[in-house]
Amino acid sequence: MIGTLFNVTMIIIGSSVGALFKRGIPNSAHHALMTAMGLAVMMLGINTSIQKMPQSHYPVLFIASMALGVLIGSGLDLDGRFNHLLSSASKSGSNLSEGLSTAILLFCIGTLSIVGPMEAALKQDYTFLFTNGTLDLITSMVLASTFGIGIMLAAPVLLCWQGGIYLIALLLRGAISSALLTEISIVGGVLIFASGVNLLGLAKIKTLNLLPALAIPPLFFGVLALWSHFS
Repeated sequence: MIGTLFNVTMIIIGSSVGALFKRGIPNSAHHALMTAMGLAVMMLGINTSIQKMPQSHYPVLFIASMALGVLIGSGLDLDGRFNHLLSSASKSGSNLSEGLSTAILLFCIGTLSIVGPMEAALKQDYTFLFTNGTLDLITSMVLASTFGIGIMLAAPVLLCWQGGIYLIALLLRGAISSALLTEISIVGGVLIFASGVNLLGLAKIKTLNLLPALAIPPLFFGVLALWSHFS
């Protein structure tokens, strides 16, 4: 839980600092920070995928996962539903309600926030969570400078979200093989790279529509296990 606690702490610190800037953080500073984070996230995604690819026994599985995942995500219109939630929040309640709803969605719905707790539970690797915490530090500063210190309330929600994923991964550790984790990491690396592309503004990739790709490797290994059992 070290990585998750770091992530939560960064949100608390970012919200506190951001609330001090009543006039908002300058656009130039915000742009510079997001550019730096975009480059870092892209390199993290590339490194993760390339590092794991030589260990893969199914070199085309990540391609199939991305293809099937985006078909499922597009069919469910995950990106559109997410944007609808954000627009609904901006039209309802107080300014704090708008900001807090936005913060919770941004902090919790993302590849780093999902794959990170899994990596921490199964491999004691906190790289993704530390990176996510740094991103959330900047995001919470920007949001709190606009909506106030109440953005800090997103921290316990994130704790429950990432903590739940961490505990589930820990309980299922015996059922998750190193081969499966390798395939999930390759797909996760691609999605993280896509997030970096978005942060840099190089393209508009609907990364939420790609998230179902993370579920394809577990399904594939589940089918393999059933086939081996009955054959």
